[in-house]
Amino acid sequence: MRSYILGCSFFLPKGPSLWYKSYPIAQGSRQSPIDIISTQAIFDPSLKPLSISYGSDSSLGISNNGHSVMVDFKDVDDKTAISGGPLENPYRLKQFHFHWGTSQKSGSEHTINGKSFPCELHLVHWNAKKYTTFGEAVAAPDGLAVIGVFLEVRASASCMCYICLSPIST
Repeated sequence: MRSYILGCSFFLPKGPSLWYKSYPIAQGSRQSPIDIISTQAIFDPSLKPLSISYGSDSSLGISNNGHSVMVDFKDVDDKTAISGGPLENPYRLKQFHFHWGTSQKSGSEHTINGKSFPCELHLVHWNAKKYTTFGEAVAAPDGLAVIGVFLEVRASASCMCYICLSPIST
């Protein structure tokens, strides 16, 4: 199976481009931050659709971890999970958090064709079928599946529908 799973990360004082100096595992082509080059993206027709199932009563709380706003979820069953696509097992939602900057021109951890976005949402899931704890999954190359969503600022009150339903312009 080709790997499409991205690791979850938080900003360290030196910045993402230097994380590998403190954490050697952060060096390589599958690590954050990633610049998605649209002309190099390859469509894989063999992938199944990604299935997303989020239970409405599974959030535990919201906190400020010093880097972001984070919402934690109950992850005791697969009621709030993703499956399909490149994933062999369901991955349970553990938490979501945001990356943002000080201007509307940058803030996202990742980029598309070198373009940064004002904000990026990360929905962090873990492979509970293969690993017993979230901590164990974090250390494994197939332990996490993170959905990243780029967010843009709009003047319109109906911007959330636009963000959810429209492709990102690059």
